[in-house]
Amino acid sequence: MSTMNKQIHDQKNGLTYTLCSDCYLPDLNLPDADKTSLGHYGRMRLNYLWEHRPGLYTRMILSGKLYEHLTEIDQTSRRQMEQIISQIAQTEGVDEKLKAKDQMAWVGRMNSIRQRVEEMVLEELIYG
Repeated sequence: MSTMNKQIHDQKNGLTYTLCSDCYLPDLNLPDADKTSLGHYGRMRLNYLWEHRPGLYTRMILSGKLYEHLTEIDQTSRRQMEQIISQIAQTEGVDEKLKAKDQMAWVGRMNSIRQRVEEMVLEELIYG
């Protein structure tokens, strides 16, 4: 019997194949991703893609753009949260005067604002 080459290179598509058992498998490598940890919203988006959009998740992994996408979503979500919370708090009169006068009322109203804004951000950026 003739021995098979351990590796072959296909000039047509530029891939190298390695012999595994009795068949050749392509040598595919993903680009190195930045090792910075993802924030809350980036992890939520990752979970959403994994569970509800597996095709998009796979395409992004194979193209090497998943981590970049998750980082962008995380940063954008945090920026929008901060910006919208401050705008709504100012509009509704939730300020330092209220905080000094009645801390519990201030905390309750700020929590309410934060919850409403987070629902908007989740709907728009994470699950959209």
